[in-house]
Amino acid sequence: MLEQKSLFTDYDIYLFKEGNFFKAYEKLGCHIAKINNKEGAYFALWAPNAKSVSVIGSFNNWRVDANFLQVRQDGSGIWEGFIEGVKKGDLYKYHIVSNYNNYTVDKTDPYAFFLEVPPKTASIVWDLKYSWGDANWMKNRYKYNSLNSPFAIYEVHLGSFRRVPEENNRFLTYRELAVWLTKYVKEMGFTHVEFLPVMEHPFYGSWGYQVLGYFAPTSRYGTPQDFMYLVDCLHQNNIGVILDWVPSHFPSDGYGLVFFDGTHLYEHQDPRKGFHPEWNSYIFNYGRYEVRNFLISSALFWFDKYHIDGIRVDAVASMLYLDYARQNGDWVPNIYGGKENLEAIDFIKRLNEIIYSNFSDVQVIAEESTAWPAVSRPVSCGGLGFGMKWNMGWMHDTLEYMSKDPIYRKYHHNQLTFSMWYAFYENFVLPLSHDEVVYGKGSLFGKMPGDDWQKFANLRLLFSYMYTHPGKKLLFMGSELGQWKEWDHLNSLDWHILEYSAHQGIKDLVKDLNFLYRSLPALYQLDFEPEGFSWVDFSDWEKSIISYFRKSKNSKQILLVVCNFTPVVHHNYRIGVPIKSFWKEIFNSDDKKYGGSGVTNAQFILAKDIPFHNLPYSIELTLPPLAAIILKPIYPKKKNPKK
Repeated sequence: MLEQKSLFTDYDIYLFKEGNFFKAYEKLGCHIAKINNKEGAYFALWAPNAKSVSVIGSFNNWRVDANFLQVRQDGSGIWEGFIEGVKKGDLYKYHIVSNYNNYTVDKTDPYAFFLEVPPKTASIVWDLKYSWGDANWMKNRYKYNSLNSPFAIYEVHLGSFRRVPEENNRFLTYRELAVWLTKYVKEMGFTHVEFLPVMEHPFYGSWGYQVLGYFAPTSRYGTPQDFMYLVDCLHQNNIGVILDWVPSHFPSDGYGLVFFDGTHLYEHQDPRKGFHPEWNSYIFNYGRYEVRNFLISSALFWFDKYHIDGIRVDAVASMLYLDYARQNGDWVPNIYGGKENLEAIDFIKRLNEIIYSNFSDVQVIAEESTAWPAVSRPVSCGGLGFGMKWNMGWMHDTLEYMSKDPIYRKYHHNQLTFSMWYAFYENFVLPLSHDEVVYGKGSLFGKMPGDDWQKFANLRLLFSYMYTHPGKKLLFMGSELGQWKEWDHLNSLDWHILEYSAHQGIKDLVKDLNFLYRSLPALYQLDFEPEGFSWVDFSDWEKSIISYFRKSKNSKQILLVVCNFTPVVHHNYRIGVPIKSFWKEIFNSDDKKYGGSGVTNAQFILAKDIPFHNLPYSIELTLPPLAAIILKPIYPKKKNPKK
């Protein structure tokens, strides 16, 4: 039995038509309801070019003629209806007959909260009831998510963090991950986790970047409540949660969004604008109000229903440029003849404005790989409105430099120093991400040159340099283990290599760097302000050495960082300092506990009245091979005079 009881108000429809209906998930889709004392579910679907829409499912033996929805008579293109007897756990799809070309198709619900485990494709009637235990985190998360707080992000692919080899190499569930992942991230001192897309995706090998269920966590690892439990557990241990989110394209699976009602509803009709040649996927029509409703609602949904603390928007560059991955003649210029995608730009700005106006204590991070200006500046100032942006330039330059034999590094010194020319133009995240350890690129460890000892030393140096360079930090899982092989999404991380002291040393170093980074405001407080950094010497290219200061607000704390990118030990290396005090080495990546050679400095090094590096005082250091050291000024406590 189907009854017509609408959840929509006239104001809802007004907002829907003008592209400002940003909680569409509360009305569209499937919602368990009780109407006229009858238990069932209310269904609503946007399909403006459909001749008829019926709900088929396990509750009506998948009959296309059993439960027809009715189209609203207000021009919204929304079909709706209440079906008595439908209950939580029932399977369903929409059977659509188009007004065009006698096209018929069975589609999953674009707003479904839960879907079958792929390769099955039905939507599942579900609710999102959950008793959260993270009130303290939610009340105080503005402290953890602010731009002047430490961000040490552990990037995770849920399906390959750990596997259960005794059980046919199966995935861990969300609830199992809540135990294993929370304990590990807390032990290692990371402040946030970032999950590769958890939204439902048909092809596991896409790592989640070919999304079809924009309102559903993948059922591969459990139910929506199971994923809530994972987020809840992380929050209760003061760990923030960032989700990768993909509004740039969607896959071509016939049961999904493509050619939804017999027309190009979500995607552009013209393949020069609507099809992505690099990923063989479809591009959203950002100029269509209903599509903007869908995407912005999806982003808000994860903040609203799953308490997440940030999203990282994937492939922003592909959205900004009409000619992205296209040859001349294969793209359509904008109305001014340019290559900028004006509709996408407007969508991105609106997205960020809406997110931050609803959730002021979260972060929206752009993966944007070009020199587009003001990506992480407010829309009111002419920017795109993101909170932060991945620094792809730093990542590429640094990894290319580190991959070179140290004997040649002096000829490429500018790859180390160039990043500081633009470091404060954006709010940068320094990413050593999953993209750099797949497709034949090798692991981070595998990129390092030299024999095994030098490889480990270079990797320790790379991490130390990243943690002391301005910008928030992101490290893909497994890199902190010093994995030999590149990431394989079909298998677990190589946890067994921690049996070897050199690999345990890498893990211990990252752990210590995390806690050191979080405990020293000079390393995070002014990540995005020029006042937080100053060079001591960037010109010692002959020895491949750089030195710099990191500072907290009002220079209340100052740290000296010296990095030696060659395997040569340098004795009596003079460094200028601004303070006549003792300087103490508080970190050394060559420490024996990390697998280093143990070349360290005296406990206290007194600055002398010898001007150097345009500073009034200086100290002499021993620089360990392929290593970074951090020093801070310290004044030994005076003994009480004898009475």
